[in-house]
Amino acid sequence: MNEFLLLFRGGDGRAVQQSPDEMQAHMQKWGAWMHGLGEQGKLLGGQPLKNEGKVLEKGGEVITDGPFAEGKEIVGGYLLIKAENFNEAVEISKACPIFEFDGTVEVREIQPMDL
Repeated sequence: MNEFLLLFRGGDGRAVQQSPDEMQAHMQKWGAWMHGLGEQGKLLGGQPLKNEGKVLEKGGEVITDGPFAEGKEIVGGYLLIKAENFNEAVEISKACPIFEFDGTVEVREIQPMDL
């Protein structure tokens, strides 16, 4: 099995327009999806990310508040999963609830490091 990082971008614009009951139902879909991955032994971890952050440039000499990318490009969270191959990781990603709010999932294979 290989490890993959799923990066979740956007999807917040329409989500904030939902009623509390609609938002709770949406979050239950996330929970069910992640629980299913856990039961299959494919979920390794993951967390949502807060909107606040810092961007460092030029060797850390320049530090700015951020990220200030367009809302649809801000990384809102991630999951680390196991899959047999890239195609399986993509298939797993297709069930992500972020698509209900026009968000995106970026699938990246983890490159093992020899230390």
